[in-house]
Amino acid sequence: MSDPVRPCLFCAIVAGDRAADIVLADEHTVAFLDHRPVFPGHVLLVPRPHVETLPDLPADLLAPLFGNAQRLCLALELGLGSDGVFVAMNNRVSQSVPHLHVHLIPRRRGDGLKGFFWPRHAYPNERAARDMAFRIADAVTRLHAANGQTFQ
Repeated sequence: MSDPVRPCLFCAIVAGDRAADIVLADEHTVAFLDHRPVFPGHVLLVPRPHVETLPDLPADLLAPLFGNAQRLCLALELGLGSDGVFVAMNNRVSQSVPHLHVHLIPRRRGDGLKGFFWPRHAYPNERAARDMAFRIADAVTRLHAANGQTFQ
């Protein structure tokens, strides 16, 4: 939840109490320019209700949020002539505003952005990679079993 002493910046933007350069607004989401863009056209897409992380997002908002993320990807390519779009989301760690937000960053070939913003670390061997995959798949199975869902 938001700190009651320090109101949520994104909730203030959604409510119209804080100025922002809005590029898309509907009943479920609001998208606006990031005030510290990685590249010009860097957009933040937020759900209207205050939720802090993707796991907190109500299921009925998944399609509207990611449908608008898809729409914005196309709009950045069409409107800015970008070659592609980097789509990213932090959950808690590196989340500067504790309100779920999707970063949509227009990209151009040769723009200097290299992969992710942090160094990559290879698995020491194939067994370590398989073990990691098993642990994640097992957690997915347990979560779905707890919710009465199954995977093929």
